[in-house]
Amino acid sequence: MAKILAFAGSARAHSVNKKLVHAVAGLVRDAGGEVTEIDLRDFPMPLYDGDLEEAEGAPESADRLYAIMKAHDGFLIACPEYNSSITPLLKNTIDWLSRPREGEPRLGAFAGKTAALMAASPGGLGGLRGLVHVRAILGNIGVHVIPEQLALGTAHKAFAEDGTLSDNSGAQRAADLASCLVRTAGKLGE
Repeated sequence: MAKILAFAGSARAHSVNKKLVHAVAGLVRDAGGEVTEIDLRDFPMPLYDGDLEEAEGAPESADRLYAIMKAHDGFLIACPEYNSSITPLLKNTIDWLSRPREGEPRLGAFAGKTAALMAASPGGLGGLRGLVHVRAILGNIGVHVIPEQLALGTAHKAFAEDGTLSDNSGAQRAADLASCLVRTAGKLGE
């Protein structure tokens, strides 16, 4: 069974991307995956600074998240789009967790993992432009990012009262994404 870590690159309490990751995490479970959902707000980290790292090492929260990520086969990531790119929270998290750690393989939290990317936005493009940047960053640090992705436009109208996706085409695309993630992470994690 593929172990998937699900999170959104948003700190907002009522983020549509947090709603999306929660809804699709349920679909990953339906597809046979084991899912751990986290909130990046529970892992506060200062802005990455090489001098700070040299003086104090990695923050304790970065070490905790590193261990969690290492224990999973893949990631389900909902990526808000900020000015057509990645959020500072997600980029900073990647920066801290990609740093070398004594006794650990290079990029141990990322290399060989599988990721599925999604975005939700009230706009018509659904955060599509930011996904390009996230895909490039993760690909460059050894993550296999599946080609399928989900960009959910008009996201403020996309969820039912129970938190599931109410739009039939969005719900089907999300189910297909979840299934592909579970299959791919399962095969590559063998």
